[in-house]
Amino acid sequence: MAAPIGQPRVRIPAQARAGEVIEIRTLISHIMETGQRRDQAGAIIPRDIIKRFEAKFDGQLVFAMDLASAISANPYIAFPFKVEKAGTFEFTWINDAGEERKATNDIKLA
Repeated sequence: MAAPIGQPRVRIPAQARAGEVIEIRTLISHIMETGQRRDQAGAIIPRDIIKRFEAKFDGQLVFAMDLASAISANPYIAFPFKVEKAGTFEFTWINDAGEERKATNDIKLA
């Protein structure tokens, strides 16, 4: 059985100037089991990772990445974004079982 995706944490400035490049930082709690370890009985623990991360700004995909079993538990993802207008970010994490966790954040122009 897949472990549930934990609560995400997202850090972005509340406001930025038009044309400013900001750093968006995300962290989500997840065990990221590789599928290569064994339990105490010797059975293989099934793979259970967050396999996809997407960031959208006002519905448009601005950043995405596919994760692999080599990523550590509780993946931290940071990326730059050039702010052109106020809007809403939507972040999505998807695990092997197809379960999703979403978070949204607004940014305003200064």
